[in-house]
Amino acid sequence: MISLLLADDHPVILRGLRDLIGAHDDLRVIGEETDAQRVIEAVTRLKPDVLVMDLMMPGISGMDLIREIAQHHPDTRIVVLSMHSNVAYVWEALRNGALGYVLKCAKNEDLIRTLHEASARRRYLSPPLSENDLEEYSRKVRQYGLDPHDMLTDRERQVLRLAAEGNTSSQIAVQLDIGVRTVESHRANLLHKLGLHNQTELVRYAIQRGIIPPG
Repeated sequence: MISLLLADDHPVILRGLRDLIGAHDDLRVIGEETDAQRVIEAVTRLKPDVLVMDLMMPGISGMDLIREIAQHHPDTRIVVLSMHSNVAYVWEALRNGALGYVLKCAKNEDLIRTLHEASARRRYLSPPLSENDLEEYSRKVRQYGLDPHDMLTDRERQVLRLAAEGNTSSQIAVQLDIGVRTVESHRANLLHKLGLHNQTELVRYAIQRGIIPPG
């Protein structure tokens, strides 16, 4: 029996995962969390075989969560379930300790296979992700170095542009139809990834990258 901890801040996703996993006798959900910091506490307490986690939850960043679990709870294997297919993001998740990466648009059988592979400590990527794409990106990193901008999700890039244009978190939330807390989480994550510390540095970076015009 493979024990699973589910981590996602969308109840509909958790409900769907429970229903899917419940149809398999060798899989058992032993806990659910919606906040990244509480995931660490749950892993410590429950010691699941596999953690199935989204990368975008309140609390610490998804990559930091992967590193924390991989370092301090190596017996819990990590499977990322995400809407983000950017190869740089997949590469970073695996580099930090994830064993599987499944897109939320993947087939049910791809997720189930990933859970079994991760439980056996084997890496697996759901289609259309591929090892060839990861190896090509890895060669690029070795040759040219890692561009932190590649690590931004599509949503973080939207928040970056809107914030650089001078919009407040409330204004960004309205434009993107998301919560203010979610905007602030995205902003904190993108600043961390880019090594920026304040609004002035964010605007300067956006101008240098051609995201917004100078002046």
